[in-house]
Amino acid sequence: MDNLNACIFQYRNEPYELEFERILTGITACYKMMIKDNVSVPSNDEDRIRDVLYNNYLNNNRVRNNLKLNYYIFDCEVAEYDKNGNLAGFLDLKVSTQNRFFDSNAYYSIECKRLDNKKLSGVTGLNADYIKEGIMRFVTERYSSHSGINGMIGFVVEKINIDSNIKSINELLINNFKDANTQKKLTHVGFIKKFKHSYYSIHTDIENKKIKLYHLMFDLSKNIKGGTL
Repeated sequence: MDNLNACIFQYRNEPYELEFERILTGITACYKMMIKDNVSVPSNDEDRIRDVLYNNYLNNNRVRNNLKLNYYIFDCEVAEYDKNGNLAGFLDLKVSTQNRFFDSNAYYSIECKRLDNKKLSGVTGLNADYIKEGIMRFVTERYSSHSGINGMIGFVVEKINIDSNIKSINELLINNFKDANTQKKLTHVGFIKKFKHSYYSIHTDIENKKIKLYHLMFDLSKNIKGGTL
């Protein structure tokens, strides 16, 4: 076992990983419902896309009951504060577990970003923003990481080969965003049945602690209606 793999193996925190994978499986089921329901979403507003996912599904009691997500509370656009009590930003999705009754830090953070088919290898496209305004928020501890495990959702708003785009994001990470401290590039992980676009990456944050980020790529290109609904 090489040093990198040994380091990753030692890092594994299975109770949190398994719990978060269950949560992500439920979120993916909601995405599949969006596709089945042929829900219209705007192409240029990731917050509005997230709001549809949240309001129609993640915060819908009938859906939560059917998917057995009752043990988790989902909130969106939640203020996040740094260690000094200063406003650091707003979480796209905050997932609180039952442990939060005893530990206020017992939650997972999920950042949502749009992805399109332009400037895939450029430092100014949405792939770059996925890193700069997504991954880096966890690396810099702008968003806390209680368990060392959090997630991101890529809303794919234009037709694209998702696996090829993952390679483009990885190339940007290695060549242009070394401060992302990438220990393992985005790598496919198949824990969700009948869904192939789930990945994970491993980074070290500014305090040299390892963090694991899960990445879900939701293809909404056929649901785009343009504008800001």
